[in-house]
Amino acid sequence: MHNNRLIPVFLLCAGVCVCDVKAMDLSLNQAVEKIVAESHDIKKADANLKKAQASLDVANSSRWFNIEGTATYMNLVNVEKPLDSYNVKLPPEIGGLIPQLAGIDKIDVPDNIFMAGVTITQPIYTFGKIGNAVDSVRNAIKLSEYSKEMVAREVKYAASDMYWTAKMTDEIVVLAKKNLDDAVAAKKKLTGAGRANRSNLVKIESDIATKEINLSDAEFNRDTAHRMLKILAGIDVDEPLNLTDDFPNSFSDIKNEKLKNTPEWQVLSQQVKMYEAKSASQRANGYPTLAAMASYNYTTMDTDFKNLFNERDSQSAYWGLALKVPIFSGGVNRANATVDAMNAEAARQDLDKSKKITAEKYSNAISQYNHLRDNLKGLENARNLAAKAYKFSQDRFAAGQTSAVELADVSAGLYQLDMALLNAKYKILMSAESVKKLGE
Repeated sequence: MHNNRLIPVFLLCAGVCVCDVKAMDLSLNQAVEKIVAESHDIKKADANLKKAQASLDVANSSRWFNIEGTATYMNLVNVEKPLDSYNVKLPPEIGGLIPQLAGIDKIDVPDNIFMAGVTITQPIYTFGKIGNAVDSVRNAIKLSEYSKEMVAREVKYAASDMYWTAKMTDEIVVLAKKNLDDAVAAKKKLTGAGRANRSNLVKIESDIATKEINLSDAEFNRDTAHRMLKILAGIDVDEPLNLTDDFPNSFSDIKNEKLKNTPEWQVLSQQVKMYEAKSASQRANGYPTLAAMASYNYTTMDTDFKNLFNERDSQSAYWGLALKVPIFSGGVNRANATVDAMNAEAARQDLDKSKKITAEKYSNAISQYNHLRDNLKGLENARNLAAKAYKFSQDRFAAGQTSAVELADVSAGLYQLDMALLNAKYKILMSAESVKKLGE
């Protein structure tokens, strides 16, 4: 008995907990910001930009002087007697030539040798080899920046599409529920008035069953759209959402002006410049290179490793100019220059094609926006008239002056116009987003 009393209390508490769960408010701008922050495509574009910026440091490094240091230690080995020190036999005639060596038949050669040196090379003139390579990388950086902007626009467009799709499924659920509630109310009036003939009752029962399916489908589509929106925005899938932005009742005019620029054109334009600079750099590989050189060397040797740095050391240094002239490379420089030149030509053709197609898409997006916007008033008027017709049918049905068949037909017409009006607003919004995505 005691346990049975606890069950209703537990259920009541559980019900309170469920009711206290507050949905997360999410506006269009917040959704776009979250989806942009979570986008893998934008993160990838950002990584490509950083890679291009690092490549500029690599290209610029060829402009500056290069310093190389070397340090070498050698021990000469007496091949005949490896354990003995290395020596050289002297012929007797040496004593006559060099008095200090008279009577000496062999001398010990220092077998411990240490050498260290530093060499500096500074390019002076490369006939555009380095300069064009640097320009090519700079154009690649700009290309990456415009590519990132293009990706960001695509992501923002997709985010807006996802948000308004989810919002539309919310509205469809409301419409489907109202449509079902009206049918249930009509059934109650029919049975409550005591005039429920079999034909009307069967028709209204069929209408209710159909609208229950419509509501179930609408709820399923809503849950699916909300789940996808939460995944893309990095929101917990179990977090309920309240989409705070509503479909506008009016839309501003967009002038159909000529498209002047777009990130896609900027990307292709930078591709042309990048490949042209690369081609010039490859061609310059066949030209001479003038560089300044300087070197310092230190050498010391001794028969005893312990005395290596005490005696017999020497220093030398030099500086000068060096002209490196490529004589034959098998045509590789010309071939590479041709490859990049053809890549530039291909990018130029893509740019010309894009200017025609993208400009047409931009113009069509504005035309579609204004066309749908102009038709909106007519659609709203048709919907309002259908709502009045449905109200008249409800009143006539309540008075027993019309059948359930006519009421269901008028209800279906109103529902279809509600859906058409909602879909028209969605298309107007997405047309405006297309204009933003393609325009400057």
